[in-house]
Amino acid sequence: MYSKEDFGEGFRWGVSLAAYQVEGAHEADGRGLSIWDQFSNRKNRIKDGSNGNVACEFYYRYEEDIALAKSLNLSHFRFSISWTRILPDGIGEVNQLGLDFYNRLIDCCLRYDLEPWVTLYHWDLPQALEKQGGWTSRIVVNAFIKFADVCSKSFGDRVKNWIVMNEPSTFTGMGYLVGYYAPGRFGINNYLPAVHHATLCQAEGARMIRRNLPNATIGTSISCSYIAPSSENPKQIAAARRVDALLNRLHIEPILGMGYPIKDLPVLEQIEKYFHPYDEELIKFDFDFIGIQNYFSLVAYNNPLIPYLQAFVVPFKKLNRPLTSNGWEVHPEGMYRILKQFSAYPIKELIVTENGAAFHDRVEGNRVHDNQRLQYIQSYLGEVLRAKQEGVNIGGYFVWTLMDNFEWRAGFRSRFGLVYTDFVHQTRIIKDSGLWIKDFLK
Repeated sequence: MYSKEDFGEGFRWGVSLAAYQVEGAHEADGRGLSIWDQFSNRKNRIKDGSNGNVACEFYYRYEEDIALAKSLNLSHFRFSISWTRILPDGIGEVNQLGLDFYNRLIDCCLRYDLEPWVTLYHWDLPQALEKQGGWTSRIVVNAFIKFADVCSKSFGDRVKNWIVMNEPSTFTGMGYLVGYYAPGRFGINNYLPAVHHATLCQAEGARMIRRNLPNATIGTSISCSYIAPSSENPKQIAAARRVDALLNRLHIEPILGMGYPIKDLPVLEQIEKYFHPYDEELIKFDFDFIGIQNYFSLVAYNNPLIPYLQAFVVPFKKLNRPLTSNGWEVHPEGMYRILKQFSAYPIKELIVTENGAAFHDRVEGNRVHDNQRLQYIQSYLGEVLRAKQEGVNIGGYFVWTLMDNFEWRAGFRSRFGLVYTDFVHQTRIIKDSGLWIKDFLK
């Protein structure tokens, strides 16, 4: 078994969480409504009928939860900023009470000797901007630049590490192509402009942070899944390449100056009609790191009947391998493979900014024996170390997530936390996986 020291001095150990999933207080202190407020309060959208109106009450209990993170011997604390707490309408007048909250939160992290990592955008677009087209509209670019400007000026004296976006391929694909996530829109004509504007915002937001904070460490986080062809047949290999272009390469290659992966996914040729002059240059940015977020692997099958992609994917499953409560196979090697894949790009540093698993956790005698999660984290960390020992420049590992929270469409049924949350009484219990982390990082 490996030890913390095997990862090297200076390796960052942290947890990640997101504003809408934990904060609650959805109408407190001038906060505006986001697309997830609108979406999760619609009938039949969330599996258990819940919403993020209260969530974990992190807005009021942040010091208790930061103290919990510190008690696990973590050194880095990643959280996102609710756009609508800062700019209730997405643009325009700044809400001072929103700034005050994040100032208190950042100061609290520093008191507990936890390095704050700020994610600017974790899926909670202001509903006021969605009414004007949301990510399908060019107006979102200037609005996002303003948001990045306000946040970096307000918090940059204490926040040195910035993540511009969380998983743009997820919120554009699930929110604007298939309608499964907020705002629930469908179709290629919604999807392609959303993809381009999100890619632009990755770079433009980073440029604004760099302008205000020349010495900041700036990255962005990409959702990644190892894609295996269903066989060695050339058609199946080509199908896997198309899926890989869609899920893994779509938002990383443009910022590296490689353009969109049109060769492997020809439907992306249509994205050019959303280009403005100089966009080809504007989507580039020299990030200090790229965040890798990996949970599962997929198998691709060629299918000419499926529009545009001409392929479909299923979870990577083999007999006798464990599944998470989401139905995702525990496939640690997928983490190794995706780290090796991304290491082939000219990227300065990779950081695993999210990795974790949901299981059906139960409280037994004031303990939560989540042995499956413990084994999951141990096995995935082992593959991170394997890649690192083979020369991949990996600078940190952030567990998703500190505590059970509102897990998007799954509501409160999907528990990812190192800490168990009783959503009725808002009590917390450190799970066995959290206790292992505490001992491992001691």
